[in-house]
Amino acid sequence: MVTETNLKVLIYDHDVFALHAINSYLAWDRRTRVHCLATNIEHAFEWFANEDESEWPDVLILDTFKFSDPVDLSALIKRFYAVDRNFWIVILDHEPAVERLQVALENNCKAYFLRGDTGIHIASALVWLQNENFGVSVGVERLMPDTLPRYVTVLPDKRQYPELTDRIRQAIQLCVVEGMSADLAADEMGVSTHTIRSYIKEGYRILEAYDENKEYPIELSAQERAFIRYTSLEDEDDEDLSIVEGE
Repeated sequence: MVTETNLKVLIYDHDVFALHAINSYLAWDRRTRVHCLATNIEHAFEWFANEDESEWPDVLILDTFKFSDPVDLSALIKRFYAVDRNFWIVILDHEPAVERLQVALENNCKAYFLRGDTGIHIASALVWLQNENFGVSVGVERLMPDTLPRYVTVLPDKRQYPELTDRIRQAIQLCVVEGMSADLAADEMGVSTHTIRSYIKEGYRILEAYDENKEYPIELSAQERAFIRYTSLEDEDDEDLSIVEGE
């Protein structure tokens, strides 16, 4: 199946550092585009009031820290749906809670994930959700292994890449995921810039070997392709990848 994706995203998170981390993970993957960052929930609603509907998101990622009470979370979801019923709501929780999972299920959300389960794989998780009725991450499945509704699907594990050594992984994390220069990464890892570049070159080779039959848009840089590969999930399509560019 060809994946044609251009998901517009609004992120609400009370923690400004977490907010910008999620934003950076989504920004590296052209299948997702962040249109609004909000640490204050009223800011999110003000954004809807002032933004043209054509720019409204396809996905709302909601942090639960200030809405841990199920009644408050349910009221927030209903308030968002009063604005528009056409976007997905993805709950991104700190700790698994049966009560908040039930709120997500009862209010027609798209997913209930734990942030520790998704991490840098959040963009791939959103892309995966397109073909699911309701998704949960593995930490949620452990909470309710025998009582989840049949239509609930568990987020696949991240792709493992066993050939990547710890040092190559560290170099990829610094240079590809965090966008650090080779010079800074070399200083961080206590090696030469030449060694860092060798790590990255070998890392790219290993990542590409898993996608020999997958075509990426030619406009993607090597770093962008490496990020998508490194943050892929186990059962992502291996045939082709088409990204719909924004206007």
